Amino acid sequence: MQFNYCKIEKSKNNLEQTADFLKIIAEENRLLILCLLKKGEMCVCEIWQHLNLPQNLVSHHLRVLKDFGLIKSHRKGTKIIYSLNPKNIKKFISLMSHFIK
Repeated sequence: MQFNYCKIEKSKNNLEQTADFLKIIAEENRLLILCLLKKGEMCVCEIWQHLNLPQNLVSHHLRVLKDFGLIKSHRKGTKIIYSLNPKNIKKFISLMSHFIK
């Protein structure tokens, strides 16, 4: 009986994580940022030029993506360089595919 409860709790946690992932990428600008970063590393000054948004709003979207673990960053001189976090993206896609198979 305990095993089933643990399995249900794990499944519920996976469902919540998957729903959160979908909420994050459902925002059009965040999905576009992920698509841009597929091409390689970029700083916010390069990313915002591809979007019809002010730089501070792009920075906000980058922070949401980073806080969720979909992207990572490192400092290069005075710039913050963003890139995809493939390990976490793969994890969330795998979770999602578990529910839609």
